[in-house]
Amino acid sequence: MSTEHIEAHANHQGEAGGIQTKVLQKTAAGRPFEVATITRRALRENDVLIDVKAAGICHSDIHTIESEWGPAHYPLTVGHEIAGVVQAVGSQVSKWQVGDRVGVGCLVNSCGECEQCLAGFENHCLKGAVGTYNSVDTDGSITQGGYTQKIVVDENFVCRIPDELDFDHAAPLLCAGITLYSPIAAWDIKEGDQVAVVGLGGLGHMGVQIAAAKGAEVEVLSRTLKKAELAKELGAVATHVTTDPDFFRHNRGRYDYIISTISADFDVDAYLKLLKPRGVMIVVGLPPKAQSLKFGSLIMGSKVLTGSNIGGIAETQEMLDFCGEHGIGAYIEKIGVKDVDRAYERVVASDVQFRFVIDTSTFDEL
Repeated sequence: MSTEHIEAHANHQGEAGGIQTKVLQKTAAGRPFEVATITRRALRENDVLIDVKAAGICHSDIHTIESEWGPAHYPLTVGHEIAGVVQAVGSQVSKWQVGDRVGVGCLVNSCGECEQCLAGFENHCLKGAVGTYNSVDTDGSITQGGYTQKIVVDENFVCRIPDELDFDHAAPLLCAGITLYSPIAAWDIKEGDQVAVVGLGGLGHMGVQIAAAKGAEVEVLSRTLKKAELAKELGAVATHVTTDPDFFRHNRGRYDYIISTISADFDVDAYLKLLKPRGVMIVVGLPPKAQSLKFGSLIMGSKVLTGSNIGGIAETQEMLDFCGEHGIGAYIEKIGVKDVDRAYERVVASDVQFRFVIDTSTFDEL
């Protein structure tokens, strides 16, 4: 072990061999957030200690910590949009050095051996990927997420943040960015393609930027024109109002691709009719209830309805590099640690453009 590795390791150990850090956590659904001190594991040989600079708020955080997707493991710290600086590294770490600008997304471990992991799809690990929070880690502990000052992660689940991206605008890319980049890349959306993005929220605003940067002609489908100017700023050529009674009839067969980012109920068959023959509708938003579908909407026109869920680590790095090259970042509202309860209320009310990011330096004020 080098002197740098030994010193970096020793300087950040807690009394029981772990690493002490402040976190924002809840002890039960419906309770307010509390600042607490927890012990992260002591650095293993392949671990990286990250000094967190920014932590994005994802709607999945809310669903999880409020036990809306099943019972959460309390006390719990959420957050899987993490950006910061490497503060220490384990003895066998080869990818990272102290001072590197890095990010962590939705995953912190996987088996590394199954066909999906070997193909670069750790998010589809056949033995079960380990999520950044509320998951059972390999040592049996419950993972605690990014609303924190420091986090310890295996080096293979860390990505480099390009110098062109600041931490605040990069953090949401680790979830919202890869959620949209992955299907856009998988379906090779490119110059000349006609693309509709349904919904202009945290996910939709990333989809517009990425698809436009790929050269596609992007239009936004929304319930109102309230965000039309913002959509144009993001790269959309038009915004259409889906509540117009004539919209679906007048726009049949218009798009090569439709990307649905909405989490509310919608008429799947009506949207499929907007596709050209052999067109593809990609679903990344998750409505709470089952949606109806007539198979004829797919068969007539040989259309495809598919879903997508984040991406593997290599693809996440590819996404970050792409965003750095094209100057793409999340539109954010920066908040302090004490503001997160109110921010959750506003996310649920769709009152943010488009992502809240926690300034973790404000832990020092509490």
